[in-house]
Amino acid sequence: MAVYSIRDLEKLSGIKAHTIRIWEQRYGVIAPKRTKTNIRYYQDDDLKFLLNVALLNKNGIKISKIALMTRQAVAEKVAAISEINFEYSTQLDALTISMIEMDEQKFDRIISTNIHQLGFERTMLEVIYPFLDKLGVLWLTGSINPVQENFISYLIRQKIIVAINNEPIPQGNHVKKFIIYLPEGEKQELSLLFMHYILKSRRNQVLYLGQDISLSDLRDACKVHKPDFIFTMISETFSKEPVQRYVDKLSETFPDVQILLSGYQVVAQKVSASHNVRVLRSLDHTLEFLEFLNQPEPRRSGGVAQASMASPQS
Repeated sequence: MAVYSIRDLEKLSGIKAHTIRIWEQRYGVIAPKRTKTNIRYYQDDDLKFLLNVALLNKNGIKISKIALMTRQAVAEKVAAISEINFEYSTQLDALTISMIEMDEQKFDRIISTNIHQLGFERTMLEVIYPFLDKLGVLWLTGSINPVQENFISYLIRQKIIVAINNEPIPQGNHVKKFIIYLPEGEKQELSLLFMHYILKSRRNQVLYLGQDISLSDLRDACKVHKPDFIFTMISETFSKEPVQRYVDKLSETFPDVQILLSGYQVVAQKVSASHNVRVLRSLDHTLEFLEFLNQPEPRRSGGVAQASMASPQS
């Protein structure tokens, strides 16, 4: 059973530690255990209930009223609010509760409702990505454990795969062909899967190679697929050596392919772009570039114009 400090509860719930103490003493919302040295600590049930209480309180229900409700009534009210209130903080709180409780049904209900209201792409951009940012902070501070993180990551992964499979496979001579992959040691699979969805939803043909792909494996795939673009993300792998060296190898190995790069290390190490390399500095920048790419190409004498690597500007 996990053990949480009052600071952990503050990070997870968004409720200040001194407010949690007041709720304990005045309303008996939760009752902390104490160590032999009289330090408060909390267990899973305390955290789960506090997250529910915090969500109700943020949605205008007074703590004095919540204190009179049964735990079942609190849970039912939270479920009802999560389905009708699409405010940023409410959805993040609801997803955090589903992660801590490891409740797949609750997670599915929240995400499915958002997809119905917002569509899949907006749900990813406005709900899931901010939640993953919060998840990263909680992981770094030790407020969640690997089991909880793996549980929620698996469920998000499944949602993205379903969305990818629901998109038709593009056909035709003018369809642009992408290979997307992660280099050896890179683990940002959810982001790469979402990029797969984004590309396919914009009627591009995508060969998804996955993670831990060597340059030699990438070369073999390119011989068969003959892509117009290679997309990859570099966020972790090259933290101890210049990423520029790897990028230069990519550029030299695939001189006739346009290479799209994203990720923290690409931006942090200020990678220089060569004639066939474009750095996409953010998700917004990536979406802007893809919108430009999918615009009708102007007719030129002598054939169809090729996609320019010079626009749009970063």
